Amino acid sequence: MGKNDNKHVTSAKPKAGGAIYSAPLGTTLPTDAATGLDAKFKNLGYVSEDGVTNEDTRSSKNIKAWGGDIVGAVQTEKEDKFTYKLIESLNVEVLKEVYGAKNVTGDLDTGIHIKSNSIELEAHAIVIDMIMGGGILKRIVLPNAKVNEVSEIKYVDGEVVGYETKLKCFPDENGDTHHEYLVKPKVTREED
Repeated sequence: MGKNDNKHVTSAKPKAGGAIYSAPLGTTLPTDAATGLDAKFKNLGYVSEDGVTNEDTRSSKNIKAWGGDIVGAVQTEKEDKFTYKLIESLNVEVLKEVYGAKNVTGDLDTGIHIKSNSIELEAHAIVIDMIMGGGILKRIVLPNAKVNEVSEIKYVDGEVVGYETKLKCFPDENGDTHHEYLVKPKVTREED
């Protein structure tokens, strides 16, 4: 048996230069924590200080014998959800994430047009990059995710406008709803 090791206790910070990226379904997905992303992945900018929340839950139903004894349980559901608040509310990629790629046109120079409607938002891939204690790189890959809910948007003086986005993850071809990769940072030494 291994012993307790406080080096395995960590917190998470966003990776400098971007932490959450969105790409269309079918984009080549990373299979480790350090490789550069496909150019189709678009940076969704700053996330609020609340960071990212993952709700990966399983529900089950008890199997009862005659008389009421619980003799087993069968899994009835496995849900995987991610929540984060995107705070670059003037970023076209953020607006496409929240309202749907087909519902946002233009840019800030020529003018942005956003259509809010009941068209179902498209499934897409998400990558979340972070740095753990000791510089450990962690990457979470959501191969097939859909924005399930956007919380109320507040326009208040003295408060950042943001979009609290809730995603629901669906299984990939292997039945996995998300993948996590961790690796120690590579140390490069300069030649003397």
